[in-house]
Amino acid sequence: MTQPRVVPLDGVNNFRDYGGYETADGARVKQGLLWRSAQHGDASDADLAAIHQLGLANVIDLRGPSEREMKPCRRHDDFAAQVWTYPEETAGLALHTEAADGVITAKDARAAMVRLYEGIAFRDNLVPMLKLYFGLLERAEGPSLVHCVAGKDRTGWAVAMAQHALGVPRDAIIADYMLTNEASRLEERIASEAFKDLPRYAAMDADTVRALWGVEEDYIVTALDATEARHGDLDTYLEAVLGIDAARREALRAHYLED
Repeated sequence: MTQPRVVPLDGVNNFRDYGGYETADGARVKQGLLWRSAQHGDASDADLAAIHQLGLANVIDLRGPSEREMKPCRRHDDFAAQVWTYPEETAGLALHTEAADGVITAKDARAAMVRLYEGIAFRDNLVPMLKLYFGLLERAEGPSLVHCVAGKDRTGWAVAMAQHALGVPRDAIIADYMLTNEASRLEERIASEAFKDLPRYAAMDADTVRALWGVEEDYIVTALDATEARHGDLDTYLEAVLGIDAARREALRAHYLED
């Protein structure tokens, strides 16, 4: 890792480069090409300027139409990236919002998140966006950014699969997923009671909010294990569900790995 991974921004949380990791065979994922974040609806002008400097070619917005309408992304005046969206709801609501329904305790929240992660790899309206994302990565037109609402659940799975396809080991994939808690300034936001302004979360205690808005290793491990249980291994999932066979994985590695 030669460059800072997390980009500190005013109103865009969890903005970071998910390159820089060493692969199982000793190569390294290039930096400056693979970006992930939360939504950009609260971006400051300074944020937009910083993002503009990255030279993004493609932005993959995993949110559904209702989420995009609720919080439209702000764009730099000279924004030139192609934005890709799905016309139908990709998750109904963000997983952490969906999980919040009926939740009273932190234990309830964690159980709900785990249940949702058991099926995240197979969501009917998310899979097409994952296929699209991989197709754009193969085209290698320049830096890309993938995001959803919080940049942790749908985005977390997309990134985990991209990293796996590039040969990043499981422990590094999990570590990158867990970086969300730091990159999203979760504890700072909980301490400031920022979530009290959101009706769905206003009555929840800090630990319950933490379980919904943060990430825990059990979440991503549940998703990985459930996918492997259904398909035998992640390579088979990539090929059977997303159409990413060995040849396409090698093409991705040719674009995004360096010695």
